[in-house]
Amino acid sequence: MPSFILRYIRIIDAMNWFIGRFAMYLIFALIGVLLWSSVSKTFFNPSLWTLETAQFVMVAYYVLGGPYSIQMGSNVRMDLFYGSWSTRTKAWVDGFTVLFLMVYLGILFYGAVSSTAYSLGYFGMEPFSFFGDLIWTLITEGLTAAGEKIGYLERSSTAWRPFLWPVKFILCFGVLLMLLQCLAELFRDIGRLRGVDL
Repeated sequence: MPSFILRYIRIIDAMNWFIGRFAMYLIFALIGVLLWSSVSKTFFNPSLWTLETAQFVMVAYYVLGGPYSIQMGSNVRMDLFYGSWSTRTKAWVDGFTVLFLMVYLGILFYGAVSSTAYSLGYFGMEPFSFFGDLIWTLITEGLTAAGEKIGYLERSSTAWRPFLWPVKFILCFGVLLMLLQCLAELFRDIGRLRGVDL
C-alpha cells in the first residue's frame, strides 16, 4: 500500500478515536440535563430549555460517536452468515457494502450542508459556494464582513427559540468524519484483500 494511504488511515483513525472518546462522555451531560429537567418539573417551574438541549446533546453524542463506532467495528451487522466467513470474504463484502454507506453519507452530507446554509440565512441552491464565499470573506476581509454575508438566522419554533446553526454544524462535521472513516475502512479492506493488515 502507498505510504500516503497508510498515513491517511493513521491520521483519520487517531482523529476519530480522540473525538469519539470525547463524544462518549456526552452521555453524562445528557444525564445531567435530563436530571435537571426532572427536578425542575417536580420542585420548581419547568425549564424551557431542557428538552431541546437534551436533543442537541443526543445529536452530538450520536453523530460524533459514529465514526468511532465504525472504527471499532461495533456498528450493527447482520451476523447470520458474516461471523463464519473468512477474513478475505469479509473484506470483499465490507469493501462492497461500504461503498453504499459512502453514497448514503454523501447525500446526507449534502443535505446537512444545505440545511446549515439555510439556518445561516442562505436560501439559494448552491450551499457549498455560499460557505466557500463566507470562508474566503472571513480570511480576506475579517469577521465583520463575513457577518454581513449571513442573513436571517434560523431559530427553533419552541418557546426557548435557540439558534439551530450550531447543532446543524455538528451534524455536518460528524457526517464528514463518518465519510472519512468509511474511506479509511475501504482502504483497510483493500489492504486485507492484498494480504496486508492495516
